[in-house]
Amino acid sequence: MFKHNFLTYSGKIILQIIGEILYFPIWWYSAGAWRLLKNLWHFLRDQEEALGFSIWAKNILVPMYGQRDIASRLISFVMRGIQVIFRGLILLFWLFLIIAIFIVWLALPLWLLIALSFQFLG
Repeated sequence: MFKHNFLTYSGKIILQIIGEILYFPIWWYSAGAWRLLKNLWHFLRDQEEALGFSIWAKNILVPMYGQRDIASRLISFVMRGIQVIFRGLILLFWLFLIIAIFIVWLALPLWLLIALSFQFLG
């Protein structure tokens, strides 16, 4: 007699599907959220590297082009200060966007459950 047939495989598949459906919220709020946080952190780090914010901030008091007189130092400080301010604002924009994405990630399953309940309950 066959030990593996349609009914035994169907039962195994149904149990696996039920297990995955029950495990989904646990994954979403643990491993999935952690993976999203890591990816968002890498994205923010890449944006900071692309903007060069830390380099501009680190060299804000270094005179440009090796000019060491007072006027050159003042012009260099003002120009780098403007660069640091605007690049910092862009970096803050990315940070707020990342925080919003993470909040939406956390709220999405709850929002979907509420939307489905309204659909089924009328």
